[in-house]
Amino acid sequence: MLAEKTITGFTQELASDSPAPGGGSVAALAGAMAAALTAMVGRLTVGKEKYKDAWSVMEGVRDEADALSAKFLDLMEKDTEAFNAYMAAMKLPKDTDEAKAARKAAMQKAAQESTAIPLRTMECCLEAAKLGDRAAQYGNPNALSDAGTAVLLGKAGGRAAMYNVLINLSGIADAAFVEDHKKRSEAIMAELDGIAIAVDGRVMADLSA
Repeated sequence: MLAEKTITGFTQELASDSPAPGGGSVAALAGAMAAALTAMVGRLTVGKEKYKDAWSVMEGVRDEADALSAKFLDLMEKDTEAFNAYMAAMKLPKDTDEAKAARKAAMQKAAQESTAIPLRTMECCLEAAKLGDRAAQYGNPNALSDAGTAVLLGKAGGRAAMYNVLINLSGIADAAFVEDHKKRSEAIMAELDGIAIAVDGRVMADLSA
């Protein structure tokens, strides 16, 4: 389980000559860190009398961020599992026409799963960025830099996940699947970029004041 490794252990495995875990799992990890930072801002706000007016909002932000962080860790595992399934499909026998057809079908199925997972990561990164935005607006102002960092990590995770969507689409024969996932990834990324730009502008203005 990747999520159970130490930071040192994870980065060492990442740096090895094994292609998995790779960018897809790292994208999900970036999202998990974004959600965790946002949850922290929630906890630094709720319970402090000075920010009582924001408690109800930030309680929701905190709880949603906690749940989202767990989803990201699951996606981190699933991304590596999907890649391994694709590699296993590639190793299937191809000594007969039937075997070749079965191998091709297994590879296509695995490629689609390897694309669907980073797209889900992108969706979760968008959720993380939205929560970070709310934390930046309503959270403890002393943790504004943390909320801003959460949004930036959400954007980075989303872009990294998009790379994985696009590279996997190149090996998929189903034209409708390709078009659907390409359009969905582009729409998510456009929204993510917009949130990140807006939050960065506000955070930089406040921190530089």
